[in-house]
Amino acid sequence: QVQLVESGGGLAQPGGSLRLSCVASGISLDSYSIGWFRQAPGKEREAVSCISSGGYGADFAGSVLGRATGSRDNSKNTVYLQPNRVKPEDTAIYYCATRQVPFCTSRIRDFSYWGQGTQVTVSS
Repeated sequence: QVQLVESGGGLAQPGGSLRLSCVASGISLDSYSIGWFRQAPGKEREAVSCISSGGYGADFAGSVLGRATGSRDNSKNTVYLQPNRVKPEDTAIYYCATRQVPFCTSRIRDFSYWGQGTQVTVSS
C-alpha cells in the first residue's frame, strides 16, 4: 500500500521559511517524480513545484518562482520543499504527490498517489 505523509507545516512569519517533508512508504521513490501542490481556502489546487527522479526541480506556481527549493533523499525515501521569504498569500494546505514517471509535470490528474496535506499559515 502506497502512502505519502507530509510534515513540517505550521505558522511562519512573513519573510521566513519552512521545510516541508514528504515521506513515502510502499514504494521506492528512485524512479518516481514528486510534485508539490497547494490549496488555499476557496481556491483550486495548484501545482507549486516538482522534482524529477534525477533530482531536477521545476517551479510552476508563478507566485513562488525563485522562492521555493525542492530536494530529495532517495535513501530516506523522502522529498523536501523549502518555501523561502514566505508571504501571507502562501497560506494553504500543501500536498505532495507522486507518479511512476521520472520527469515532471504540473498536471494534477497525472499523479497517482497523494498525501493528506500539511497546513502552512503565514501570518505576523
